[in-house]
Amino acid sequence: KARDSEAVVSLNAALEMKKVGKTDKALKLFQHAFALSPKHADILNHYGEFLEDTKNDVVKADQLYTLALTNYPEHRDALMNRQRTASIVENMDREMLRKIDEKRDALSSIPENNSALRRAKKEAYFQHIYHTVGIEGNTMTLQQTRSILETRIAVSGKSIDEHNEILGLDAAMKYINSTLLYRLRDITMGDILEIHKRVLGHVDPVEGGHFRRTQVYVGGHIPP
Repeated sequence: KARDSEAVVSLNAALEMKKVGKTDKALKLFQHAFALSPKHADILNHYGEFLEDTKNDVVKADQLYTLALTNYPEHRDALMNRQRTASIVENMDREMLRKIDEKRDALSSIPENNSALRRAKKEAYFQHIYHTVGIEGNTMTLQQTRSILETRIAVSGKSIDEHNEILGLDAAMKYINSTLLYRLRDITMGDILEIHKRVLGHVDPVEGGHFRRTQVYVGGHIPP
């Protein structure tokens, strides 16, 4: 294929740039080769080695080695690299989870009546709603989202649907916090539909609480 041939040319150029220390140019060439042929095992393996050597990005490199082996299980270099990085990434994941556990335990030890904790929970609530509606393409800023939730006053220049998406998610969150959070029995399909009914209650009350019958796509929002 022409694209594969061009990708190999770009790969060879990237390796030359890497050899002479021109890492910025090499990176662009690796990215170009990967875009042209994202399943080419040699490209994936060399790209991973480059990221390890120049960026110390073991996690991304491990992903590239894994992808190379997915497409070509007998690729010797990718196999050797994957065997080496797998344990490193596993240890990194384990350490990250340990830190998360520590933070969780520290948070759990704070009394519920602590004023700083209450402020943090309130801010986390705003953040959650902001990022959740943002994934669906809502253009409200965090400050605008907070303003709507606190004042119920409309934001100039924003659509009714964008306001209603925020209000609907707020209603769903309040439903969860007031009815499901402390309930001991399992969550049912009916519970999920009740949440859905509130999420869409202001935007599309006819569809709210029912299973979707058409495809939707994620917007361009980048969550944290």
